[in-house]
Amino acid sequence: MPSKLPQRICITPQARSVGGPASFQRRFAAGLAARGIQATFDLDDAPYDAVLVVGATRRLGKLRRVKNAGIPIVQRLNGINWLHKKRKTGLRHYLKAEYGNFLLSYVRHHLANRIIYQSEFARDWWQRAFGAVAAPGTIAYNAVDLEVFSPSQAGRPPADIYRLLLVEGRLGGGYEMGLEAAVAMAEELRRVHDLPVELVIAGKVDAQVISDWEGRTGIPLTWAGLLPSAEIPALDGSAHLLYSADLNAACPNSVIEALACGLPVVAFATGALPELVKDGAGEVVPYGGDPWALDRPDIPALAAAAARILHSQTAYRQAARARAEAAFGLDAMLDAYLAALSS
Repeated sequence: MPSKLPQRICITPQARSVGGPASFQRRFAAGLAARGIQATFDLDDAPYDAVLVVGATRRLGKLRRVKNAGIPIVQRLNGINWLHKKRKTGLRHYLKAEYGNFLLSYVRHHLANRIIYQSEFARDWWQRAFGAVAAPGTIAYNAVDLEVFSPSQAGRPPADIYRLLLVEGRLGGGYEMGLEAAVAMAEELRRVHDLPVELVIAGKVDAQVISDWEGRTGIPLTWAGLLPSAEIPALDGSAHLLYSADLNAACPNSVIEALACGLPVVAFATGALPELVKDGAGEVVPYGGDPWALDRPDIPALAAAAARILHSQTAYRQAARARAEAAFGLDAMLDAYLAALSS
């Protein structure tokens, strides 16, 4: 007999910062509302039929009481904080990252009835780093509304220059190296492949990082800042390709949004990128060293892949959209989450 769908779900903790969790929560709550299911973001706002923990929460005592009351708890798991152990990001950032890993692991081991990993890579990483758990796990990729994120809603790229796009929630805390690789790729495209290129950077970037890049490169750099979700389709459509900069990413929203808009992706083959960018939707290339050790990446290989995309835009753009339609629709993601929350 099929399980009964929950009529009210608590999604916790409510994401208030930029990046993936906030985007996911907005889309998930909107999808629930479209199906007549209510959502709350407060564990104290009972009653509710199930709890979806997005990552982890500091309210472990309250979550334990929810579990003891027999209310199902599903944990949505991304990746594991790791850059703080490889780069000097400051004591405060180090402690915050370690505390975050503790909370994530505690919920996974002791409180979750089921776990939804955002990719096969994320599942394997957690099992390798923190061991197997009794809670059954499933894979559900992030998703977008394919009508909102679509080529018909997107802008158009310029005809006189190739526009490369980098979209991250924040470029800081050790993630500045993604910008370094993007600029190096652009310089290689201009110098070796004789292609006129510019780089648009969208996301929260510290003023010091912007200042540091003034005069460092001859590539035109545009700092678009942190943009609302409604402006992303036009931004994606205005570019010729997206460079996904995050190393060992579990399931970056920027990649899925780009593919849905028909924007091909170039990236190193780390994290979940080989799972996401398939079937001609872009190019992923070997890193050229150990990404976990932050070895120097193979920029020539990355630039050569980018050049292939730039020279065959129509085929790559069509394949990008087709890949999104096949794997990243919102309804499929909602079905997977509701199946877990109904168990």
